[in-house]
Amino acid sequence: MRLLIDTLGADKGAEEIVKGCVEAYDVKPYEMILVGDPDQIMGAIPEGFKGKPDLRIIETKDYIENTDEPALAIRRRKEASMVMGFRALKAGEADGMLSAGSTGALLAGGTLIIGRIPKVERAALTIISPGVDKPTIVLDVGANMDCTPNLLRQFALMGSIYAKSVFHVDRPKVGLLNIGAEKGKGNQLTKEAYDLLEQAQIQFVGNVEPRDILTTDAHVVVCDGFAGNVLLKSMEGTAQVMLGLLKDAIYSSTRAKLGGILVKPALSGLKQKLDYREYGAAPLLGTKQPVFKAHGSSDHIAIRNGLLAMMRFIEGDVLTEITTQMGGESDERTENS
Repeated sequence: MRLLIDTLGADKGAEEIVKGCVEAYDVKPYEMILVGDPDQIMGAIPEGFKGKPDLRIIETKDYIENTDEPALAIRRRKEASMVMGFRALKAGEADGMLSAGSTGALLAGGTLIIGRIPKVERAALTIISPGVDKPTIVLDVGANMDCTPNLLRQFALMGSIYAKSVFHVDRPKVGLLNIGAEKGKGNQLTKEAYDLLEQAQIQFVGNVEPRDILTTDAHVVVCDGFAGNVLLKSMEGTAQVMLGLLKDAIYSSTRAKLGGILVKPALSGLKQKLDYREYGAAPLLGTKQPVFKAHGSSDHIAIRNGLLAMMRFIEGDVLTEITTQMGGESDERTENS
Protein backbone atom coordinates (compact mmCIF):
# COMPACT_ATOMS: atom_id res chain seq x y z
CA MET A 1 0.00 0.00 0.00
CA ARG A 2 1.28 3.45 -0.95
CA LEU A 3 0.43 6.27 1.45
CA LEU A 4 1.24 9.92 0.83
CA ILE A 5 1.78 12.19 3.83
CA ASP A 6 1.99 15.99 3.79
CA THR A 7 4.68 16.83 6.35
CA LEU A 8 4.27 20.62 6.24
CA GLY A 9 1.75 22.99 7.78
CA ALA A 10 1.14 21.11 11.05
CA ASP A 11 1.40 22.89 14.41
CA LYS A 12 4.12 20.61 15.79
CA GLY A 13 6.29 20.49 12.72
CA ALA A 14 7.54 17.83 10.34
CA GLU A 15 9.43 15.87 12.99
CA GLU A 16 6.25 14.70 14.74
CA ILE A 17 4.63 13.83 11.42
CA VAL A 18 7.60 11.77 10.26
CA LYS A 19 7.91 10.04 13.62
CA GLY A 20 4.28 8.98 13.40
CA CYS A 21 4.81 7.70 9.85
CA VAL A 22 7.69 5.49 10.99
CA GLU A 23 5.70 4.18 13.95
CA ALA A 24 2.84 3.25 11.61
CA TYR A 25 5.32 1.47 9.34
CA ASP A 26 6.56 -0.56 12.32
CA VAL A 27 3.00 -1.74 12.91
CA LYS A 28 2.16 -2.37 9.27
CA PRO A 29 4.77 -1.80 6.52
CA TYR A 30 3.74 0.39 3.58
CA GLU A 31 5.32 2.52 0.88
CA MET A 32 5.89 5.90 2.53
CA ILE A 33 5.68 8.96 0.29
CA LEU A 34 6.56 12.09 2.25
CA VAL A 35 5.96 15.56 0.80
CA GLY A 36 8.09 18.33 2.27
CA ASP A 37 11.57 19.63 3.06
CA PRO A 38 14.10 16.79 2.54
CA ASP A 39 16.40 18.14 5.26
CA GLN A 40 13.60 18.16 7.83
CA ILE A 41 12.37 14.74 6.75
CA MET A 42 15.76 13.02 6.74
CA GLY A 43 16.64 14.68 10.04
CA ALA A 44 13.63 12.96 11.60
CA ILE A 45 14.07 9.57 9.91
CA PRO A 46 15.84 6.95 12.12
CA GLU A 47 19.21 5.84 10.79
CA GLY A 48 18.03 2.25 10.36
CA PHE A 49 15.17 3.39 8.15
CA LYS A 50 17.07 5.64 5.75
CA GLY A 51 18.16 2.87 3.41
CA LYS A 52 14.73 1.29 3.02
CA PRO A 53 13.26 1.22 -0.51
CA ASP A 54 9.80 1.99 0.94
CA LEU A 55 10.73 5.65 1.50
CA ARG A 56 10.20 8.30 -1.17
CA ILE A 57 10.34 12.08 -0.81
CA ILE A 58 8.53 14.66 -2.95
CA GLU A 59 10.61 17.77 -2.41
CA THR A 60 9.15 21.18 -1.56
CA LYS A 61 9.48 23.81 1.14
CA ASP A 62 6.28 25.68 0.35
CA TYR A 63 3.00 25.05 2.16
CA ILE A 64 -0.45 26.59 2.50
CA GLU A 65 -1.01 28.46 5.75
CA ASN A 66 -4.28 28.75 7.66
CA THR A 67 -4.39 32.45 6.83
CA ASP A 68 -4.33 31.81 3.07
CA GLU A 69 -7.56 31.83 1.05
CA PRO A 70 -7.98 28.05 0.48
CA ALA A 71 -9.36 27.80 -3.06
CA LEU A 72 -7.06 30.54 -4.36
CA ALA A 73 -4.02 28.90 -2.75
CA ILE A 74 -4.90 25.49 -4.21
CA ARG A 75 -5.13 27.03 -7.70
CA ARG A 76 -2.02 29.21 -7.53
CA ARG A 77 0.47 27.59 -5.14
CA LYS A 78 1.60 24.81 -7.46
CA GLU A 79 4.66 24.00 -5.31
CA ALA A 80 2.78 23.89 -1.99
CA SER A 81 3.11 20.52 -0.27
CA MET A 82 -0.63 19.84 -0.19
CA VAL A 83 -1.09 20.71 -3.87
CA MET A 84 1.83 18.50 -4.88
CA GLY A 85 0.39 15.73 -2.75
CA PHE A 86 -3.03 16.02 -4.36
CA ARG A 87 -1.51 15.99 -7.84
CA ALA A 88 0.49 12.84 -7.04
CA LEU A 89 -2.60 11.16 -5.57
CA LYS A 90 -4.71 12.01 -8.61
CA ALA A 91 -1.94 10.69 -10.91
CA GLY A 92 -2.18 7.31 -9.21
CA GLU A 93 1.15 7.51 -7.39
CA ALA A 94 -0.48 6.75 -4.03
CA ASP A 95 -3.51 4.94 -2.64
CA GLY A 96 -4.39 7.63 -0.09
CA MET A 97 -3.25 10.96 1.35
CA LEU A 98 -3.09 12.36 4.88
CA SER A 99 -2.46 15.95 5.94
CA ALA A 100 -2.51 17.90 9.20
CA GLY A 101 -2.32 21.19 7.32
CA SER A 102 -4.97 23.77 6.46
CA THR A 103 -8.46 22.30 6.69
CA GLY A 104 -9.87 24.79 4.19
CA ALA A 105 -7.17 23.95 1.66
CA LEU A 106 -7.76 20.23 2.13
CA LEU A 107 -11.46 20.69 1.42
CA ALA A 108 -10.73 22.85 -1.62
CA GLY A 109 -8.10 20.49 -2.98
CA GLY A 110 -10.22 17.43 -2.39
CA THR A 111 -12.99 18.99 -4.47
CA LEU A 112 -11.01 20.87 -7.13
CA ILE A 113 -8.19 18.39 -7.77
CA ILE A 114 -9.43 14.96 -6.68
CA GLY A 115 -13.11 15.53 -7.41
CA ARG A 116 -16.30 14.08 -5.92
CA ILE A 117 -17.80 10.65 -6.42
CA PRO A 118 -20.61 10.80 -9.01
CA LYS A 119 -23.96 11.85 -7.48
CA VAL A 120 -22.29 13.00 -4.27
CA GLU A 121 -23.35 16.64 -4.08
CA ARG A 122 -20.79 17.70 -1.46
CA ALA A 123 -17.89 16.03 0.32
CA ALA A 124 -18.26 15.95 4.12
CA LEU A 125 -15.58 16.51 6.73
CA THR A 126 -15.78 13.85 9.42
CA ILE A 127 -14.45 13.33 12.91
CA ILE A 128 -14.52 10.33 15.19
CA SER A 129 -15.71 11.71 18.49
CA PRO A 130 -14.58 9.77 21.58
CA GLY A 131 -17.31 8.60 23.91
CA VAL A 132 -17.93 7.03 27.29
CA ASP A 133 -18.83 3.59 25.89
CA LYS A 134 -17.81 3.91 22.24
CA PRO A 135 -16.76 6.54 19.70
CA THR A 136 -19.14 8.15 17.21
CA ILE A 137 -18.60 9.41 13.66
CA VAL A 138 -19.86 12.97 13.28
CA LEU A 139 -20.34 14.65 9.89
CA ASP A 140 -20.27 17.32 8.58
CA VAL A 141 -18.03 19.31 10.94
CA GLY A 142 -17.11 22.27 8.79
CA ALA A 143 -17.06 21.63 5.05
CA ASN A 144 -20.63 22.69 4.28
CA MET A 145 -22.08 25.53 6.32
CA ASP A 146 -25.42 25.57 4.51
CA CYS A 147 -27.01 22.21 3.76
CA THR A 148 -30.18 20.86 2.20
CA PRO A 149 -32.14 17.95 3.70
CA ASN A 150 -30.92 15.75 0.85
CA LEU A 151 -27.30 16.60 1.68
CA LEU A 152 -27.84 15.37 5.24
CA ARG A 153 -29.36 12.20 3.83
CA GLN A 154 -26.28 11.67 1.66
CA PHE A 155 -24.03 12.31 4.66
CA ALA A 156 -25.99 9.72 6.62
CA LEU A 157 -25.57 7.13 3.89
CA MET A 158 -21.83 7.75 3.48
CA GLY A 159 -21.32 7.85 7.25
CA SER A 160 -23.15 4.55 7.68
CA ILE A 161 -20.93 2.89 5.06
CA TYR A 162 -17.81 4.31 6.72
CA ALA A 163 -18.98 3.15 10.16
CA LYS A 164 -19.17 -0.43 8.94
CA SER A 165 -15.43 -0.43 8.27
CA VAL A 166 -14.55 1.42 11.50
CA PHE A 167 -16.82 -0.28 14.00
CA HIS A 168 -17.40 -3.61 12.20
CA VAL A 169 -21.20 -3.55 12.62
CA ASP A 170 -23.56 -4.63 9.84
CA ARG A 171 -26.19 -1.92 10.40
CA PRO A 172 -24.73 1.14 12.10
CA LYS A 173 -27.19 3.33 13.98
CA VAL A 174 -27.52 6.83 12.53
CA GLY A 175 -28.79 9.87 14.42
CA LEU A 176 -29.57 13.48 13.49
CA LEU A 177 -28.05 16.25 15.62
CA ASN A 178 -30.89 18.38 16.94
CA ILE A 179 -32.03 20.56 19.86
CA GLY A 180 -34.46 17.92 21.10
CA ALA A 181 -34.89 14.18 20.94
CA GLU A 182 -38.52 14.20 19.83
CA LYS A 183 -39.60 14.12 16.18
CA GLY A 184 -40.72 17.58 15.07
CA LYS A 185 -37.99 19.45 16.94
CA GLY A 186 -35.55 21.82 15.30
CA ASN A 187 -35.57 24.14 12.31
CA GLN A 188 -36.92 23.55 8.82
CA LEU A 189 -33.72 21.79 7.76
CA THR A 190 -33.75 19.19 10.54
CA LYS A 191 -37.51 18.60 10.30
CA GLU A 192 -37.31 17.86 6.58
CA ALA A 193 -34.08 15.88 6.99
CA TYR A 194 -35.74 13.74 9.68
CA ASP A 195 -38.44 12.66 7.21
CA LEU A 196 -35.85 11.80 4.55
CA LEU A 197 -33.69 9.83 7.00
CA GLU A 198 -36.71 7.78 8.08
CA GLN A 199 -37.11 6.70 4.45
CA ALA A 200 -33.40 6.14 3.75
CA GLN A 201 -31.73 2.73 3.53
CA ILE A 202 -30.05 3.15 6.92
CA GLN A 203 -30.85 2.33 10.54
CA PHE A 204 -32.10 5.75 11.60
CA VAL A 205 -32.54 6.14 15.37
CA GLY A 206 -33.91 9.69 15.48
CA ASN A 207 -32.60 12.92 16.94
CA VAL A 208 -29.49 13.17 19.11
CA GLU A 209 -29.01 16.17 21.40
CA PRO A 210 -25.53 17.72 21.69
CA ARG A 211 -25.40 16.90 25.41
CA ASP A 212 -25.72 13.21 24.54
CA ILE A 213 -22.97 13.07 21.92
CA LEU A 214 -20.56 11.32 24.33
CA THR A 215 -23.14 8.76 25.49
CA THR A 216 -25.35 8.15 22.42
CA ASP A 217 -25.71 4.63 21.09
CA ALA A 218 -25.66 6.03 17.54
CA HIS A 219 -22.57 5.09 15.54
CA VAL A 220 -23.06 8.07 13.21
CA VAL A 221 -24.48 11.55 13.86
CA VAL A 222 -25.20 13.85 10.92
CA CYS A 223 -25.54 17.64 10.87
CA ASP A 224 -24.77 20.67 8.74
CA GLY A 225 -21.20 21.98 8.83
CA PHE A 226 -22.04 25.02 10.94
CA ALA A 227 -23.68 23.03 13.74
CA GLY A 228 -21.01 20.34 13.51
CA ASN A 229 -18.16 22.81 13.79
CA VAL A 230 -19.79 24.53 16.78
CA LEU A 231 -20.25 21.12 18.41
CA LEU A 232 -16.64 20.13 17.74
CA LYS A 233 -15.12 23.33 19.10
CA SER A 234 -17.44 23.37 22.11
CA MET A 235 -16.34 19.85 23.00
CA GLU A 236 -12.65 20.69 22.54
CA GLY A 237 -12.92 23.84 24.63
CA THR A 238 -14.91 22.15 27.40
CA ALA A 239 -12.42 19.29 27.59
CA GLN A 240 -9.45 21.67 27.83
CA VAL A 241 -11.08 23.75 30.56
CA MET A 242 -12.21 20.74 32.60
CA LEU A 243 -8.80 19.08 32.44
CA GLY A 244 -7.18 22.38 33.44
CA LEU A 245 -9.54 22.87 36.39
CA LEU A 246 -9.00 19.29 37.50
CA LYS A 247 -5.22 19.72 37.34
CA ASP A 248 -5.41 22.96 39.33
CA ALA A 249 -7.59 21.28 41.96
CA ILE A 250 -5.20 18.34 42.33
CA TYR A 251 -2.20 20.63 42.86
CA SER A 252 -4.05 23.08 45.12
CA SER A 253 -2.83 21.50 48.40
CA THR A 254 -0.72 18.69 49.83
CA ARG A 255 -3.85 16.70 50.69
CA ALA A 256 -5.20 17.14 47.16
CA LYS A 257 -1.86 16.02 45.71
CA LEU A 258 -1.99 12.83 47.78
CA GLY A 259 -5.52 12.21 46.57
CA GLY A 260 -4.39 12.86 43.03
CA ILE A 261 -1.79 10.09 43.32
CA LEU A 262 -4.53 7.65 44.34
CA VAL A 263 -6.86 8.52 41.47
CA LYS A 264 -4.14 8.94 38.83
CA PRO A 265 -4.63 5.44 37.28
CA ALA A 266 -8.38 6.01 36.92
CA LEU A 267 -7.85 9.47 35.44
CA SER A 268 -5.29 8.13 32.98
CA GLY A 269 -7.79 5.53 31.81
CA LEU A 270 -10.46 8.19 31.37
CA LYS A 271 -8.11 10.46 29.46
CA GLN A 272 -7.17 7.63 27.12
CA LYS A 273 -10.83 6.78 26.49
CA LEU A 274 -11.59 10.37 25.52
CA ASP A 275 -8.35 10.94 23.58
CA TYR A 276 -8.88 11.96 19.93
CA ARG A 277 -5.46 10.48 19.12
CA GLU A 278 -6.89 6.95 19.32
CA TYR A 279 -8.17 7.35 15.75
CA GLY A 280 -5.87 10.19 14.75
CA ALA A 281 -7.48 11.23 11.47
CA ALA A 282 -10.74 10.91 9.58
CA PRO A 283 -11.67 11.00 5.90
CA LEU A 284 -13.14 13.69 3.73
CA LEU A 285 -16.07 11.51 2.67
CA GLY A 286 -17.27 11.82 -0.90
CA THR A 287 -13.99 12.35 -2.77
CA LYS A 288 -12.94 9.92 -5.49
CA GLN A 289 -9.76 8.94 -3.64
CA PRO A 290 -9.00 8.58 0.09
CA VAL A 291 -8.15 11.96 1.66
CA PHE A 292 -7.66 11.99 5.44
CA LYS A 293 -7.48 15.04 7.71
CA ALA A 294 -5.47 14.94 10.93
CA HIS A 295 -5.82 17.55 13.66
CA GLY A 296 -3.44 20.48 13.21
CA SER A 297 -1.89 19.83 16.62
CA SER A 298 -1.43 16.09 16.00
CA ASP A 299 1.56 14.43 17.59
CA HIS A 300 3.27 11.22 16.45
CA ILE A 301 0.67 9.03 18.16
CA ALA A 302 -2.21 10.68 16.30
CA ILE A 303 -0.37 10.46 12.97
CA ARG A 304 0.44 6.78 13.51
CA ASN A 305 -3.16 5.94 14.34
CA GLY A 306 -4.45 8.13 11.53
CA LEU A 307 -2.35 6.25 8.98
CA LEU A 308 -3.49 2.89 10.35
CA ALA A 309 -7.10 4.12 10.11
CA MET A 310 -6.52 5.12 6.48
CA MET A 311 -5.11 1.67 5.76
CA ARG A 312 -8.27 0.06 7.15
CA PHE A 313 -10.38 2.49 5.11
CA ILE A 314 -8.56 1.51 1.91
CA GLU A 315 -8.60 -2.21 2.72
CA GLY A 316 -12.31 -2.00 3.48
CA ASP A 317 -12.87 -0.55 -0.01
CA VAL A 318 -15.13 2.09 1.50
CA LEU A 319 -15.05 4.37 -1.54
CA THR A 320 -16.16 1.58 -3.86
CA GLU A 321 -19.10 0.87 -1.57
CA ILE A 322 -20.04 4.58 -1.44
CA THR A 323 -19.74 4.82 -5.24
CA THR A 324 -21.98 1.78 -5.67
CA GLN A 325 -24.56 2.99 -3.16
CA MET A 326 -24.64 6.52 -4.53
CA GLY A 327 -24.81 5.16 -8.08
CA GLY A 328 -28.10 3.55 -7.13
CA GLU A 329 -29.59 6.88 -6.10
CA SER A 330 -32.46 8.02 -8.28
CA ASP A 331 -31.64 10.96 -10.56
CA GLU A 332 -35.00 12.49 -9.72
CA ARG A 333 -34.24 12.65 -5.98
CA THR A 334 -30.84 14.22 -6.53
CA GLU A 335 -32.07 16.75 -9.06
CA ASN A 336 -35.02 17.84 -6.94
CA SER A 337 -33.02 18.34 -3.74
